Amino acid sequence: MRAIPILYFSNETDRGGAEEHLLALLRGLDRNLFRLHLACTNEMAEKLQPDVPDDVEVFPVTLRKPTHFAGMIRLARILRRRQIGILHSHLFYASLFASPVGRLVGVPLVFETPHLKERWRKGRLKSSYAVDRMIGRLVDYYVAVSKANAQYLIEEKMLPPGKIVVIRNGCDVNRFNPAHEVPNGLRASLGFDPGDPVLVEMARLEPQKGHHVLLGALPLIRARFPKTRVVCVGEGSLREELTQQAAALGLKDCVRFVGFQPNVEDWLALATATVLPSFYEGLPLAAIESLAAGKPVLASAVDGTPEVVRHGITGFTFRPGHSGELAETACRILREPELGRAMGQAGRRWVLEHFSLRQQIDKTQALYCQAWERREYGRQNEATLGTLAVAHGKPLGSLSAEGERQTNSERIV
Repeated sequence: MRAIPILYFSNETDRGGAEEHLLALLRGLDRNLFRLHLACTNEMAEKLQPDVPDDVEVFPVTLRKPTHFAGMIRLARILRRRQIGILHSHLFYASLFASPVGRLVGVPLVFETPHLKERWRKGRLKSSYAVDRMIGRLVDYYVAVSKANAQYLIEEKMLPPGKIVVIRNGCDVNRFNPAHEVPNGLRASLGFDPGDPVLVEMARLEPQKGHHVLLGALPLIRARFPKTRVVCVGEGSLREELTQQAAALGLKDCVRFVGFQPNVEDWLALATATVLPSFYEGLPLAAIESLAAGKPVLASAVDGTPEVVRHGITGFTFRPGHSGELAETACRILREPELGRAMGQAGRRWVLEHFSLRQQIDKTQALYCQAWERREYGRQNEATLGTLAVAHGKPLGSLSAEGERQTNSERIV
């Protein structure tokens, strides 16, 4: 089998978990099986450039609005000229624009990874998912990153179950070591003392991630553990608003916003525990990485998060938006450091077993290859049916319908 040309498409401008997922595939997929390309916004191309493998062609494409006709034409030309066999969009907003273009130019297979539950939707049309189902007719396969994500696609979006495959997010476990030490000078650069407990949130500064819930919990935590500090690793639109909230709560001396940091393992080494008070998720990579580093996680019990953060075993979960519950779980970890260490150890074992990057890549490769082979088998079968139809004087449709029923019964689930 010749190497299949794949084009990944993202129209996001901020680097987050979906982009880390995409980068993992670009790094890990077998080059004997696939030729890899990436189309994304100029902003994202700049942010990802240091981490994209040298053999991956990157095409800047602006395609975020229906009026971006130049972006549509550019994407269509890339798909044609590179003879793309699989177009794989990440997040529905990317698929909304790219999947129709892919179908119009005859891309054989179209994939979408939705990544998360879209609780941001407002208005009757958007919340009804009618557009999603319309675009879904053009998509061959959906990759759900968690069981909860698959359930959302089936039960709320009402997409065909036969198109949905669960491949959980994973991380490079070997990159994270519970024995990794905090780099010299890092604590001092933040103004922290050596013994200060530190809660770290690794997430974009966006409403989804619930930073204000953590800031709301911090006065309650510091009332019992006054030396507690918070570090927010990530960039986003809420930075100024969150900085103002911290100042208004009298927390300016103990909260640090350090922006995007590529050396994730250094910041995890700093953490007593990590916090993820999100309002919706797919399967949070930040929680997986934290557990791989042997750090317990305090997270809101939303969507796929409890598949990683097992309450009382690898960390604690709480109701989304409840600063008081977050404060209680944090205080327990701070009060019982041995419990936190035990949870971190259990979490690393859990990640090693269920969330390795190798598993994610192997399952994605298998899906691509099986889908491609099914398509090739279907084309060959259709050609055979056409010959039979001519020989027996029967309409092609009456013969191909039987083949289609067989193909549907064998779909990957």
